[in-house]
Amino acid sequence: MSAPIRVVLVDDHAVMRAGFRMILESAGDITVVGEASTGVEAVAAASDLRPDVICMDVQMPDMDGVEATRRIAADSSVDAAVVVVTTFDRDDYLFDALAAGATGFLLKNAGPEELISAVRVAAAGDALLAPEVTRRVIARFARAPAPDVQPPSDRESTTGRRDAGAFPTSRPPAVPSREGRGIDAPGGDLTEREAEVLRLVAQAMSNAEIAQRLYIGEATVKTHVSNVLQKLGARDRVAAVVYAHRHGLV
Repeated sequence: MSAPIRVVLVDDHAVMRAGFRMILESAGDITVVGEASTGVEAVAAASDLRPDVICMDVQMPDMDGVEATRRIAADSSVDAAVVVVTTFDRDDYLFDALAAGATGFLLKNAGPEELISAVRVAAAGDALLAPEVTRRVIARFARAPAPDVQPPSDRESTTGRRDAGAFPTSRPPAVPSREGRGIDAPGGDLTEREAEVLRLVAQAMSNAEIAQRLYIGEATVKTHVSNVLQKLGARDRVAAVVYAHRHGLV
């Protein structure tokens, strides 16, 4: 059996942490290895406990969750995916969290199964957005002008996670071709299989779900996703989703 997913819960309300712990540990494949009530404690817990996933609140004393996420994502010794879990459905929290390096954004009104799924998806290296905010992300970035060409992050292309600040709030990542020119035609130089994987990613499917749909191994899916991100110059799956919607691939 594979090792359980190690999770740190960050929230300034003890009752909320207790509820999340009960839900997550009922899953069987998830264990809560630590808790924190402030952003400062969250940064320390990430370094000391080496979790796979951190469920991060936003409004907290000492340091908010966005700044804590930024510091955790910037620490190369920490390999934890941060899922922001907040009561507040606000665009500034959403886009600031993504810019800081969060790999997911979930609202606290989500059901127990959604929380469990979010942790599993983040642990697998996939990005996740609450259904309520996905369209807002696509609408905001699909209309934004493309910036200067930037090469994709090595860390992102191999792990599926973004570096801090890799998804700026003002505009989406560049989408260069191999020669460094902007891609105008949908799909660029993606192979047929890579374009198919991109379409499924844009439908919010996880790697496991894509593997099941295409009857291929999950490791093969990860390779295709990595190739897609590299060819598009997209630093994370969210940016790839924006590209797919912008070019009518979905």
